[in-house]
Amino acid sequence: MDDPGIKKQNWDVKETELFLEILKDLDMKKCLDGRKVRNNKLFKVAHRRMTAAGYHRTVDQLKFRWKLLKSAYYKCKREPNIPATTKIQGWWRYEKTMIAIMESRHPLLGAGVNSVRNDEVPEDSDGEASMLHWPQPCPDNTAQNLGLIIKMDPEMDSQLKIGFIGAGNMAFGIAKGILSGNALPANIKVSAPSSRNLGRFQELGVAVTHSNEEVVSGSDLVFVAVKPHLVAPVLTEISEHVTERHIIVSVAAGVTLATVEELLPENSVAIRLMPNLPCLVQEGALLFARGSHAKQEDGALLRSLLHRCGLVEEGPEAWIDIHTGLSGSGVAFVYLFAEALAEGAVKMGMPSALAHSIASQTVLGAGKLLRESGKHPAQLRSEVCTPGGTTIYGLHTLEQGGLRAATMSAVESATERARELGRK
Repeated sequence: MDDPGIKKQNWDVKETELFLEILKDLDMKKCLDGRKVRNNKLFKVAHRRMTAAGYHRTVDQLKFRWKLLKSAYYKCKREPNIPATTKIQGWWRYEKTMIAIMESRHPLLGAGVNSVRNDEVPEDSDGEASMLHWPQPCPDNTAQNLGLIIKMDPEMDSQLKIGFIGAGNMAFGIAKGILSGNALPANIKVSAPSSRNLGRFQELGVAVTHSNEEVVSGSDLVFVAVKPHLVAPVLTEISEHVTERHIIVSVAAGVTLATVEELLPENSVAIRLMPNLPCLVQEGALLFARGSHAKQEDGALLRSLLHRCGLVEEGPEAWIDIHTGLSGSGVAFVYLFAEALAEGAVKMGMPSALAHSIASQTVLGAGKLLRESGKHPAQLRSEVCTPGGTTIYGLHTLEQGGLRAATMSAVESATERARELGRK
């Protein structure tokens, strides 16, 4: 029963139009019977989109509005000549959309293919009668698309079956990030040829195996997180088990999308992802590029799944190798600088343990301030300097040592090496 304290009135026409457009976009008219079945999970997705657009309604308010719209639709069907003002505010502006949703019933539903009759389904059910659970699929993969839209919502990640081929640090970091969201350990499986790294996954409650085939067959999305030279044999091995429902995410440095797609069945959905080591503590920097058959919603799904791992961005594949040099290898560059900071303090008389602890906190604090302030690094640097102070003297020494040029060259070298690996 709806909370009587929830305000459900005073929707303006634009808000209702947006709400209906969202429902259409979620493909409710294609895979659900608009007259009887409403999937509560879809209302949660609609709620997120409405909130993003600046309309702050609860899920219950969205459901109540849908009931009012349905009542207006039925009233219009029974009494087509009644004045529009007696139906619902602004009805004439979205009457056509309501008719499309309510009357474009799926042929399987109209034909009574399923043993559950439409009039036996409780209104606003939690999806028990959705096409996702019916034995007959929707034509044109609309049921599959609807499932994908549902999974795009962070709260729906728990439905997704996720596999990892490879059990190294990158796989472990991504798995930890995913599990800190809504994904369930029971829906994740990891394979590796040896048991050396599988124990830490088992501690997370994740199932492990030595069979790559088992991982692929039981997953919707598969991370291929192996060394670059192992990508070809692994993809060749699993290729016959990859279907249209799969999304294959390559996490191998230097391996191009063209190579991945060539090794998979035709029209396979492939995404290239480059994370970095701080994914282990959910502070990673991740960049991905979609393959030729990966749709925008595939990218949205991956972004939703990985959002707890750190910063997640999408870009053209040409940026992936640059990201490898900047952030993948850049983590090691920062460690080298932190080590040098600490060693400088040791040289001046500070105990080593304390110097390294302070150096790590300095790097952490500087990075957090840089990220959260939104300021250019040069601006923050100038704010630390005072005329004739300690910092400007230290910076002068760093400039004399060529720190800036050496760092730029390091990113360039790492990027070129990533491109070289791709050519191989």
